[in-house]
Amino acid sequence: MSVDVSLIKFGTDGWRGVIAKEFTFERVALVAPIAAKVLSYTYGQMVGNRTVIVGYDRRFMSEDFARVVTDAVVQAGFDVLLTECFAPTPAFSWAAKNRNALGALVITASHNPGKYSGLKVKGAFGGSVPPEVTKEIEALLTQDVTVNAEPGQVEMFDPWDSYCQGLQTKVDIEKIRTAVNTGKLTVFVDAMHGASAGGLGRLIGDQVREINSDRDPLFEGGAPEPLPKYLSRLFAVMQEHRTENPDSLSVGLVFDGDCDRIAAVDGNGNFLSSQVLIPILIDHLKLRRQFTGEIIKTVSGSDLMPKVAQMHGLSVFETPVGYKYIADRMLEVPVLLGGEESGGIGYGNHIPERDALLSALYVLEAIVDSGLDLGEYYRMLQEKTGFSSAYDRIDLPLASMDVRAKLLAQLENQPLTEIAGKAVTDCQTIDGYKFRLADNSWLMIRFSGTEPVLRLYCEAATLDDVHATLNWAKNWAES
Repeated sequence: MSVDVSLIKFGTDGWRGVIAKEFTFERVALVAPIAAKVLSYTYGQMVGNRTVIVGYDRRFMSEDFARVVTDAVVQAGFDVLLTECFAPTPAFSWAAKNRNALGALVITASHNPGKYSGLKVKGAFGGSVPPEVTKEIEALLTQDVTVNAEPGQVEMFDPWDSYCQGLQTKVDIEKIRTAVNTGKLTVFVDAMHGASAGGLGRLIGDQVREINSDRDPLFEGGAPEPLPKYLSRLFAVMQEHRTENPDSLSVGLVFDGDCDRIAAVDGNGNFLSSQVLIPILIDHLKLRRQFTGEIIKTVSGSDLMPKVAQMHGLSVFETPVGYKYIADRMLEVPVLLGGEESGGIGYGNHIPERDALLSALYVLEAIVDSGLDLGEYYRMLQEKTGFSSAYDRIDLPLASMDVRAKLLAQLENQPLTEIAGKAVTDCQTIDGYKFRLADNSWLMIRFSGTEPVLRLYCEAATLDDVHATLNWAKNWAES
């Protein structure tokens, strides 16, 4: 029986699909050896071996899919380092570079709901492969893969030890541990039933108060995405702590399903996305660690990011949405930090990969060094830059891909000149359509490449302004 390869499409970070519908053992077994071959063409001369890392998260049957990947890759003549257990995706990216492998094939669907699984492809350099590599994998899907006469070998490895040791060297780990162990700072973690479980405890000790660390492939019926609607338990736990300890510093850290995205909750129970965390991290790393280099932001990133960068004399480079574009830039120029609004942040002194555990360590270091609650830190930056704003986004399901095509044609042929009663002063099209409005707010309209979904992003002076603009955009799309 032939395998329908039309359902294998690589998006901004890997191929994802519904388990047993698009994402099947047969398709995984087809893709894996082709991905290994393309990794070999691309990075073989650089590393001088035929070793591929295989990792997985905690989703339904992830271990089984990883074994299918392993068997198929070994039969194609590659050696495999197969993880002994689940781990964060960045741990496998770290292993690819640290172990001098061709790259890593990771079974994960990141922040998607529980019915999804997926495959991320990482390069020998320790980050997501560029689009031309995934396009080459897709192009080869209909061709016969030649099998080497000699199968490869499988070796098991622990992905956590070397990764954690590497992360601990990036911060003043003893200062953080002391603050936590003495009660100066209370750290809560919502693992969202994902691959971060136990990770921060490994790094700073067992005083970390972790919730949702058990394996739940259904993610309580939601998704392992660091958004307020999924964090009711964390809010409740932190509220109880705040009531009993009104004067102590506390923070909640939230990791997505494969631990490459982060969000936070400050001591007063306010949700802080990476739109808030990135400006704080830029300030901390430049001011206290004297880090230098370019700041990379996606087009959907907050305007506060370039304002804080400008305050410190740092240049800013803007990319389309998708961490692979940030990673490409990180390989070209000295970078302090690269981040996206959805929670992925990476650092020039690390692999070119978003890494939520390293971000967590830097956030904790910023709190300990400044003595400030994260919310206070953010307000301080707003005052210093003279810029304050609110931000939100909505993902709007469309009736069909035909509706998507009509909306896209309308944007191309009848450009918007006014939005929510405000004149459009500029339109940026490096990824979707980002409309700058007369009051310096902005609305971004971006289409999913693989499904009938419209993504709407807005930053404005107040949350009421944000929601008014998003509602206008929603009505425009639905009419």
